[in-house]
Amino acid sequence: MSKLETALSRFNNGFYCSQAVLAAFAPQLGLDEETAIKLAGAFGGGVANRGGICGAVSAAFMVLSLKYTDADTMTNRSTKETFATVRQFIKDFETRNGSIVCKELINCDIGTAEGFKYALDNKLFTTVCPKFVQDAMEILDYQLI
Repeated sequence: MSKLETALSRFNNGFYCSQAVLAAFAPQLGLDEETAIKLAGAFGGGVANRGGICGAVSAAFMVLSLKYTDADTMTNRSTKETFATVRQFIKDFETRNGSIVCKELINCDIGTAEGFKYALDNKLFTTVCPKFVQDAMEILDYQLI
């Protein structure tokens, strides 16, 4: 199963977009899947279902940080590389979708009871959000080659 298939399978089986993306890259980044799922748990639905930065995007930032940031605090070379890579991810994701913000991507504010109900009633999490998981995975695959 490809990383993309893994992410979409996790998402379609009830995990948040953030969990699905990070878990798909976990083995490549030296994480076990359970840790990745726990780490990304708060970022779903635009961070705790508040409609902020898309969870798939937040997970992509985690993937890129794990890949490019050096734990040595005496150097900022890795920070510059991480920031540049994250900026490119944002540019690519925004080119595809117009935004990285959940409530803008799905055109409703799931941070409100009415917005969340609207998203559920209109099946936005199952009809719209998988595209954002897929886009994040495709951009990450390209950036991590």
